[in-house]
Amino acid sequence: MKNALIKFLLNAIVLGLACAFVIKFAAPQILRAYIQIGIGDCSKIPILCLAPQEPLVLLAIDKNYAQELIPLEFPKTRISAPKGFKVVQELVKKPYYKKKRPRNAESVIYILHQPAGFFINLFPQVKQVGIKDNYEFMYSLMSARQAEINNLKDAFFVILKSIFTPDLGDQRTAKMIRFKSEERNYFINYNLSGPVNFFDCSIITKSGDFFKVYIKDTGKVLDLNKAFTIASGIN
Repeated sequence: MKNALIKFLLNAIVLGLACAFVIKFAAPQILRAYIQIGIGDCSKIPILCLAPQEPLVLLAIDKNYAQELIPLEFPKTRISAPKGFKVVQELVKKPYYKKKRPRNAESVIYILHQPAGFFINLFPQVKQVGIKDNYEFMYSLMSARQAEINNLKDAFFVILKSIFTPDLGDQRTAKMIRFKSEERNYFINYNLSGPVNFFDCSIITKSGDFFKVYIKDTGKVLDLNKAFTIASGIN
């Protein structure tokens, strides 16, 4: 009886040490493997290997181009857009970039607005890891990289990044930048290398409001400064 008890205790101690080892040292590898099996790795979704960088040259509003834009007003927001672009206001709950594409090859701009605290209310569990507002949420999402998954928070934001990132064409040639201009924080993902230009602009204002401006430029008439000029005018 005594030997059986000792054997049981030894087995329990070994099992406990093994679990502690897995939690401390192997958990990140397990989480990364889980994400890879569930949504794919960076070869399938290259954006999961990218994080936003500071632009080499700070973007500037093209004032001459801004005068060519046409003011448009929607129930939730206003924006000025160029001729030849269809402009659609959508809700974040709709996967507009995957299932609501225009049937033809026209150029299109999708816009949306959500108030301060929207993402915290949508995913209240992030408060437990110190995410307090829309900016911190978007920073964590945009910066998430599969190779840097070390805990459940990292895994959560990598999964969301794969879901929230709209069509950017060939992601292998996509770029990610972040910067601040006129008290607004910008995260811009873009791709200018394919037959279509893509711009995915996430904007957080000083008051914490979130705006999204997604541009599919089939005519390749926009450069990064022009896209920024369009996005910066949303309010």
